Amino acid sequence: MAAAAAAGEEEGDLNEAPEVERGPGAAYHMFVMMDELLQKLKLLNYEEEAALRSHNMRPPSRHYFALPINPGEQFYMFCTLAAWLINKAGHSFEQPQEYDDPNAIISNILSELRSFGRSVDFPPSKLKAGYGEQACYVLDCLAEEALQFTSFAWKRPTYPTEELEEEAITEDDAELTLNKVEEIITEEETDNEENYIDLNVLKAQTYKSDWRIHVDQMHQHQDGIESALKDTRGYLDKLHNEISRTLEKVSSREKYINNQLEHLVQEYRSAQALLSEAKEKYQQGSGGVTERTRNLSEITEELEKVKQEMEEKGSSMTDGAPLVKIKQALTKLKQETIQMDIRIGVVEHTLLQSKLKEKSNMTRDMHATIIPDSSIVGTY
Repeated sequence: MAAAAAAGEEEGDLNEAPEVERGPGAAYHMFVMMDELLQKLKLLNYEEEAALRSHNMRPPSRHYFALPINPGEQFYMFCTLAAWLINKAGHSFEQPQEYDDPNAIISNILSELRSFGRSVDFPPSKLKAGYGEQACYVLDCLAEEALQFTSFAWKRPTYPTEELEEEAITEDDAELTLNKVEEIITEEETDNEENYIDLNVLKAQTYKSDWRIHVDQMHQHQDGIESALKDTRGYLDKLHNEISRTLEKVSSREKYINNQLEHLVQEYRSAQALLSEAKEKYQQGSGGVTERTRNLSEITEELEKVKQEMEEKGSSMTDGAPLVKIKQALTKLKQETIQMDIRIGVVEHTLLQSKLKEKSNMTRDMHATIIPDSSIVGTY
């Protein structure tokens, strides 16, 4: 989950809208928000209930979600705390795992935040890094919802009782004490680097200052608050009346519009019903058309094969080349037969001549043997 969040951070930054220019102190607002978030988490006892040690995580530092430290670890810490705060606020939310989809986790967290009535006017990709003003804002809102669900309420501060020393103070001593108080206040206003108040020093200064000066200041503040409250109450009452009249106008106008558009709404609903029926019929018809189209393609393919076979047979039947070849073969066979007959005749003639020659030779030989015998007889 952490690796996917770090990989998708660059892609999300390309689609982000440009931020609206704010004051010069806006860059440090996340540090103040992170400090307040840490205090709220401590009030919710997050170190024990969030079970960070079971996830091998240490409690976040004072500027953990305000600065880039380790985006993967910070994103996992952000998701773990957000899930715990959502469950603490009364909504059921499954604890994210390390290999879950970061986009799905962010979407679920923002959906829960919107369900609490909180506005989300930034892209979800701002949360993939696990730090920044948006991450602090989401956790701070969820911490406030968790505090409200647990019925947490701030109590009035309890001040320690002070034993006032009974001593006579002259006007010179009162002026001297007032000057000291002004010097102390000036020193406190200039010492803002550490951003904390030493209670021991303040207590010692309180013992030294005159309590009558504080009473006069309290009366002055009370008078200022009462005068401001009168003006503010008048403005608030006027604003309340205007808002009430506007709401009544809006309500009456809404009723009038609903009455005027009731028949159109009914027509729209009937048209929606007809559209749904038409879509269902279209889907059924589309299924039949698809099946028939498939059958048609198969039949067309078979028809093409039959046509091809018929064309081959027709071309073979109308083609005269095989007949010509047969005629040529017969002519050649006849020529060869004639030549064979001639050769046979020659052989037979040769054989006849040889037989006649042999017969003549035999006859000659026979005559040759008979003639000497007759000559011998004649002599005798």
